[in-house]
Amino acid sequence: MSAVLFGSIGSVVETSEVQRAAFNEAFQKHGLDWKWTRDEYQDLLVHSGGRHRIEAYANSRGENVDAAAIHRMKSDIFQQAIREGSMKPRPGVAELIRDAKHRGLKVGLVTTTSRGNIEALLCSVARAVDARHFDLIVDVTQAAEPKPSPDCYKFAMQQLREDADSCIAFEDNVDGVTSAKAAGLTCVAFPGNNTADHDYSASDFCTQELSSALLDQYLTAKPIA
Repeated sequence: MSAVLFGSIGSVVETSEVQRAAFNEAFQKHGLDWKWTRDEYQDLLVHSGGRHRIEAYANSRGENVDAAAIHRMKSDIFQQAIREGSMKPRPGVAELIRDAKHRGLKVGLVTTTSRGNIEALLCSVARAVDARHFDLIVDVTQAAEPKPSPDCYKFAMQQLREDADSCIAFEDNVDGVTSAKAAGLTCVAFPGNNTADHDYSASDFCTQELSSALLDQYLTAKPIA
């Protein structure tokens, strides 16, 4: 293994509740009576893509909305919130990134979110996670199709000059796992607070915390107990 790939901003920082609050504020500002509860949002997170989530929800209610405009507003609210908030990396993330770089591994962030979301997130955790440690950052503009399509991972491997056997992906949602596995990668599911109850049976392993010990087991090709 020579490359470690984080599959979303949510695999680096727990952003889910900030995202939900941003959606609800955007709905209110657009004059909608929608308010996603935590339970409802957890169900919606089975599939990736905020704009598609808005469109599907509107269709389920028989309503017509400007999903793109709502999503743009939600993104602006979210980015401001995490820039102004006190965000911390998820358990073991900062240590694993530093250890990977110390070992000479490549580190990538392979998302299908916007560059603005990525920059805001990395700014918010700059003291703990150095953005320069990422050899590659992939955003929504660089993949032909969003996850669960494997396009973003195929693009990342091409840019890093790696093949699937040399990479491990950490994903916090089911569509991300599907994307990584479709690209042929080993994938560790690292679910967040709002995705913990989803079905990660397609992943190679599922954990609530990353660590150097986990990295050791894959570097030495030892099976995980």
